[in-house]
Amino acid sequence: MSTTFLLLGTNLGDKEGNLRNAVKLLKKLGKVKKQSAIYETEPWGFQDERNFFNMALCLETMLSPFELITEILKIEISIGRRRQIKQWVAREIDIDIIFFDNLIINKEHLIIPHPQIQNRKFVLVPMKEIAAELIHPVFGKSISDLLKECPDESEVELLCEPSFDILSPN
Repeated sequence: MSTTFLLLGTNLGDKEGNLRNAVKLLKKLGKVKKQSAIYETEPWGFQDERNFFNMALCLETMLSPFELITEILKIEISIGRRRQIKQWVAREIDIDIIFFDNLIINKEHLIIPHPQIQNRKFVLVPMKEIAAELIHPVFGKSISDLLKECPDESEVELLCEPSFDILSPN
């Protein structure tokens, strides 16, 4: 079994419903071990009046990183995501692999650890909640330390615990 950390984000439609659907589908890929609360965050990298809901998950899986990203892309499409040429746009769901064990992968369609986490509070805040002492395999620093050093000044507000039971088997 491998341990992966994922970040889920949505700012279109039924945002909590989008997260619920994503988690339900991710459970088919392994076992959710931990989850953060849901945070409301400002868009990062683009302007939009709709804030995001973000949350982090720890998932144990038998899939390889490449199998996992393939399944994640299928989940995103099933929830309504349509990939755009522009990198940062509003979306029904975005699921990023933040870490996968201690692997470092730098391929055209998969970079692990995610290359911008040290610059994004909307990733670091929910990650700190579930894995504060996890060491970034490239920087050799904990999530807590990366958050302290993060230059991002955007707002990340605790919204709520999910109203759906992530850790249940169904």
